[in-house]
Amino acid sequence: MESILITVFWIVALLYSVVIHEVSHGAVAYSLGDPTAKNLGRLTLNPLKHLDMFGSVMLPLISFFLGGFIFGYAKPVPYNPLNLSDRKYGPAKVAIAGPASNIFLAVLFGITLRFLPDIFSSSLVPELLGIVVMLNLFLAVFNLFPIPPLDGHWLLLTFLPARFTEVRTFLYKYGLLLLFVFLFFIFPLLMPLLRGLFRLLTGIGF
Repeated sequence: MESILITVFWIVALLYSVVIHEVSHGAVAYSLGDPTAKNLGRLTLNPLKHLDMFGSVMLPLISFFLGGFIFGYAKPVPYNPLNLSDRKYGPAKVAIAGPASNIFLAVLFGITLRFLPDIFSSSLVPELLGIVVMLNLFLAVFNLFPIPPLDGHWLLLTFLPARFTEVRTFLYKYGLLLLFVFLFFIFPLLMPLLRGLFRLLTGIGF
């Protein structure tokens, strides 16, 4: 029963973490003058508005049954970069908003876990808080890598000199392949970094 509760909580925490991530993109875009997300009703924390059948349902279930890290994503919140008041750095600001929201959640729940009263130490509360922290650290670090369609590639393209057009072409041509290689072969090597950040925030191991 306890393991079922933890699994359900993990999926719910993942869902709301990716929803907050996506809404943050739309909120920053709206603050910069683009009403696309608002007009489509996507500036809401209602998860039903952001569900992606594969990323929000099938992928978490597949990763669960494979016994690995439960992973997923929400339907991206659209925006029109041509509407942004800051045409040069606006896309980067919109992009960084997603990972920034995950970092905020990781810090918030990490500090809560670090200073949690001893009365909760023998309950499930520390483990549940730890799940939220690790999930959001994962989402932040993962999305900051400069591979399409991850947020990090917008940061790279914003500050990449115009003469490096080959890099842009390469990223968009081989983005899905690069993402596959990164997700299955490179990102697992970063788990020590995530565990280190987790310990830094919470004072305990994961």
